[in-house]
Amino acid sequence: MKIVSYNLNGIRAAVTKGLYTWLKEENPDILCIQETKAQNGQIDEVEFKRYGYNCYWFPAKKKGYSGTGIVTKQEPLHVEYGMGIEKYDDEGRFIRADYEGFSVVSVYHPSGTSGDERQAFKMQWLEDFSAYVQELRKTHDKLIINGDFNICRLWIDINKPENHEDVSGFLPEERHWFQRFIDLGYTDSFREFNSEEKQYSWWSYRAGAYQKNLGWRIDYNIVTENLKSELKSAFIRNNLRYSDHCPVGIEIF
Repeated sequence: MKIVSYNLNGIRAAVTKGLYTWLKEENPDILCIQETKAQNGQIDEVEFKRYGYNCYWFPAKKKGYSGTGIVTKQEPLHVEYGMGIEKYDDEGRFIRADYEGFSVVSVYHPSGTSGDERQAFKMQWLEDFSAYVQELRKTHDKLIINGDFNICRLWIDINKPENHEDVSGFLPEERHWFQRFIDLGYTDSFREFNSEEKQYSWWSYRAGAYQKNLGWRIDYNIVTENLKSELKSAFIRNNLRYSDHCPVGIEIF
C-alpha cells in the first residue's frame, strides 16, 4: 500500500499545473492533502473518480484558507471530520479515515510565522493535538499520521540550521515538542530509511530557494511504533513543483 501526503497550497491551482497527470503516474492508494484552500463544491472530483478514488474534504470556514482532504481508492469504514475542538475544526486542520485494522490522518499544523498570536495558537495546538491523538490511540491503536507539521524536527531537516533557531518552524520549543511526541510511541518513517542531509519537502518561492535547495523538511508520514516493522519504504518526491511543497510518502504492509 502506498500512502502519500501533499500540501498543495491550493488544490485548484495545483490542478492547473498538472496534478492529475502526477496522480495517475504516482498512483497512490491513499493521498492525504493539506491546504486545499477550497470549499465543498469547489473541487472538481471527476478526474479523481476516473482514477478510482473516493474523495473526502474538510474545508476551513474561511474561504481560500487551510483545509484538508483524503483521496482513497479503498472506501473507508468511517471518516471523522475534525477533532471536536471548534477553534481548530473551524480551520479544517484534521480529517481521519478508518480502515480495517488501521486509520489514516491528514493534518495541517498551524504556522506561527505571522506573529506572536499565531505562534501561541500553534503551541497550544501542538499540546492539544498530542492529547487528542493519544486518547484516539485507545480505540485506534494503529495510526498513520500524514501532513504538514510546519516544524523541522532535526538539524539535518533544514538548510543552515544555525541561522534559523529563532524562526518559527525551527524554534527549540517546537523541536522539543516534536521529540516528546515521537517519544510517545511514534516513528518518523522517512528517517527510518534515510539519514542524509538536504532532504527537504518545502522551499520558499523567494530568492531561488528551490534551485539552491535551501529547503525545510516539514512534511511527514508519522506511524505508530506498532506499524514500524511493516514499513517497506519512505520517499520525498522533490522533483515536483505543483506547490511550494512536494509529496512525501511511504509504502507499508
